[in-house]
Amino acid sequence: MRNFRIPKSLAWFPLILALSLTGVFAKPVEPTGAEIAAVAVPTLTPTDRQVALDKTIAELLSQHHYRQSKLDDRLSALILANYLDDLDFGRAYFLASDVAGFEKYRNTLDDALKKGDLQPAYDIFNVYLRRLAERTARIQALLQQDFRFDVNESLDVNRKNAPWAKTSAELDDFWRKRLKHELLTLLLSGKDRAAARELLVKRYDNRLRQAQQTASGDVFQLYMNAVAQAFDPHTAYFSPRNTENFNIQMRLSLEGIGCVLRMEEEMVTVVELVAGGPADLSHQIKAGDRIVAVAQGDSEPWVDVVGWRLDDVVERIRGQRGTVVRLKVLPGKAGATAAEKTIRLVRDTIKLEKQAAKSDIKTLRGPDGRELRIGVITIPAFYSDFEAARRRDPNYRSTTRDVRRLLGELNGRVDGLVLDLRENGGGSLQEAVDLTGLFIGEGPVVQVRDASGGVEVEQDSEPSRAYDGPLAVLVDHASASASEIFAGAIQDYGRGLVVGDPTFGKGTVQTLVDLNRLTRAKDPQGQLKLTIAKFYRVSGSSTQHRGVRPDIAIPSAVDDEEVGESAQKNALPWDEIAAARYRGDRGILALAPELARRHQARVGGDPDYQAFLHDLEFTRQQRDKTTVSLLESQRRLERERVETWQRERENRYRVAKDLPPLKVGDEIPEGKDSAIPDMALEESARIVADLIVLSGSGNALVMSR
Repeated sequence: MRNFRIPKSLAWFPLILALSLTGVFAKPVEPTGAEIAAVAVPTLTPTDRQVALDKTIAELLSQHHYRQSKLDDRLSALILANYLDDLDFGRAYFLASDVAGFEKYRNTLDDALKKGDLQPAYDIFNVYLRRLAERTARIQALLQQDFRFDVNESLDVNRKNAPWAKTSAELDDFWRKRLKHELLTLLLSGKDRAAARELLVKRYDNRLRQAQQTASGDVFQLYMNAVAQAFDPHTAYFSPRNTENFNIQMRLSLEGIGCVLRMEEEMVTVVELVAGGPADLSHQIKAGDRIVAVAQGDSEPWVDVVGWRLDDVVERIRGQRGTVVRLKVLPGKAGATAAEKTIRLVRDTIKLEKQAAKSDIKTLRGPDGRELRIGVITIPAFYSDFEAARRRDPNYRSTTRDVRRLLGELNGRVDGLVLDLRENGGGSLQEAVDLTGLFIGEGPVVQVRDASGGVEVEQDSEPSRAYDGPLAVLVDHASASASEIFAGAIQDYGRGLVVGDPTFGKGTVQTLVDLNRLTRAKDPQGQLKLTIAKFYRVSGSSTQHRGVRPDIAIPSAVDDEEVGESAQKNALPWDEIAAARYRGDRGILALAPELARRHQARVGGDPDYQAFLHDLEFTRQQRDKTTVSLLESQRRLERERVETWQRERENRYRVAKDLPPLKVGDEIPEGKDSAIPDMALEESARIVADLIVLSGSGNALVMSR
């Protein structure tokens, strides 16, 4: 169970979903009954193979999941809620009367699972397909009308807790606004009215065609995930096709752009960037961005992918190494008013050397006036070339080996060290243990508790340290799993300071169950990803749900309450077990209050840091905005306000670096091309400088192992 890599907050939502579009016109025109009746959708039923597999999965979940939940009425209610959310997250298709009709299943789905009775799931899905077909006919009628953008009205795009519409008229008004919002977004992105209307007509036609092609296996995949996620958010059923995609991702051999995607709030959304992949290295695409169109090469036409099956979108993005793929994305940080931007990426094989840890040295003046050199080692993932290690290749790559080498290169050149684990989603457990050993020496690193209550302690057996000097570990809300094990151990041992945001809070262990091997079936059955254990720090505290709390807080742009384990449905709770036997150092703990006081005093008078806080707050406001104006003049003002803020923000630092300022209309650079400093990293280095002075350290000792 050591060498697994589970993408954080991985959740597989339905392959057929409602579109996240919004609309308006002057006067509704109803499609006729004949027009609606002409839109045929299949009536789907389960197969004998799915009935048998349903009972197998139900047995595995009830007997082997860490939670050991019984298949009872409580679980039945969770399954129903999950299933309806996955089908109609935006409350845009079902009527309240439909949902009331589903109430008969609230306390019976558990009994149906035990018997292999899938008919309730298919009955609910068939109602969804009919409602989708009916609504699509109405939408296409709406799209033929004239649209006005001089009416002062607004739309709440966050409908996850909205009541179900009581009548079709209520949904008509909602869809009127949804379509208006979507058309206005396209207009502000540069399309004319005719092109925008044509795009939406094609988009909805395509969505209906996708629905008409839905197969029985699609319903089974969707429903089994609703069942699995009633246990916890990291348990999932993978159909044979999705098993192939998942295994490719696990091997990190995907020739593509290096993104983990899922259907989230009805759109194809970037969940995670694979460290060292083309998307990660481009600094142009971020977790939370939504992909709306894909094009091949530099000249092929755009293909709108809103409403597509997730696996079909993945296949369009994947391709041969060296080829170009272009994406149109709506930046997640810009919230509901985001404008499309175009990204060009060259596909590549994701290699360990592109994930590799790297080092830098920052020189600054310490609080006592002397010059201090702070080493920075950035660790994008906990990786290991397992195949090369099995071949006994003496030069195989791993996080621990690369960091040990970098420490050797920094030997005698630095006074302190920052380890940057921001956006590090985890990886190999063994690497987390071994890397911790470079800094603590011999001792326990993490405890793993299984469903029966048995606890295994993962130990580092090397008595010496590779680095013995002042240390800070920089984390954020996207630091997960193995990152949390490492940061928690450094904090518990008192070996260094943890600074930044609270971490993600993924403290669970998953295993993959090959359903073909289990059922001895000849045709493909897929896999079940099953949560079987939890991680605990050597102090006995779980990393689950709460994450690792920093000693000194430095905020980041990813501190979204919707991100992290605590925001996931049915997440396992935080708890504690007995502490392991270990020897910690309380020296840094005693210095923490003074270090925090100096940090606050410094950043309170630092204009760059205050600008950094202001920028974070502005970004949060844009991201969290769920009500959007449907008045074109207002939306243009809002767009100009955001662009002005971005340009002025960039120019503050371009002027300081003697770079020409951006003018109106210039493209605003991002990532490595931006002049904006990394204030979280800069302040982390200053905190280490304070630690050096307060502890009397300097010219930190770097020892060989």
